[in-house]
Amino acid sequence: MQHHPRKRFGQHFLHDRNIINKILLAINPQPGDSLVEIGPGRGALTLPLLERHGQLTAVELDRDVIPQLQAAAVGKGELHVIQGDALKTDFRTLAPPGEKIRLIGNLPYNISTPLLFHLLDQAQTIADMHFMLQKEVVQRMAAKPGGKDYGRLTVMLAARCRVEPLFHIGSGAFTPAPKVESSFVRLTPHATPPFKIADQSRFAKIVNQAFSQRRKTLRNALRGLADEAAIRAAGLNPSARPETLSTGDYARLAAL
Repeated sequence: MQHHPRKRFGQHFLHDRNIINKILLAINPQPGDSLVEIGPGRGALTLPLLERHGQLTAVELDRDVIPQLQAAAVGKGELHVIQGDALKTDFRTLAPPGEKIRLIGNLPYNISTPLLFHLLDQAQTIADMHFMLQKEVVQRMAAKPGGKDYGRLTVMLAARCRVEPLFHIGSGAFTPAPKVESSFVRLTPHATPPFKIADQSRFAKIVNQAFSQRRKTLRNALRGLADEAAIRAAGLNPSARPETLSTGDYARLAAL
């Protein structure tokens, strides 16, 4: 019996063979890689990855799809499926000792942003991430300072990894076709961070408060966290708006 996509899980199954091939080329699995897929669904990526690489771990929330996935994987390679919520999964436990994992996934639109933040907290055990996401989310992830797409997600990601949008994917590549366009993106955690952030908690607090009041000036948006003297000490104009600051600017603010 074919498994039907479930709305509550945000399922949209990929079926376009040309897109699947482009994704496989972008991921380019190498011998010895520890591949972990989030939300394999019917196995559109899982099965060709298995055939090419030989083994794969998958984290799948929908328990009903797992037996079909395991049956389809027979003879294609070694598939280890973990039934669970990716938002609650400790991906660090999936990394072999002394190694890092490579993450892959067609991420449900309804959990994509919280899941990215969850993974950032575990970035020290991740070599890279290749995800299909809503096009607008990828635009926010890779935005430049000053535009409407630039925000908390942009800054928090830039502090931890390099973001490379690779290509767009039309809605017709999925079943059912979502109402939005998708993009495929590569995230590579920094081996050496581009700027020092001594206190990640303070950095996150400043970025969060700044963008929750992005139309205000820095002196007003950061009230209670950084006064005008501190903003000037970071080399910034207290009258500037939060969306005009680079990630490095926020790192300097957090260091004061």
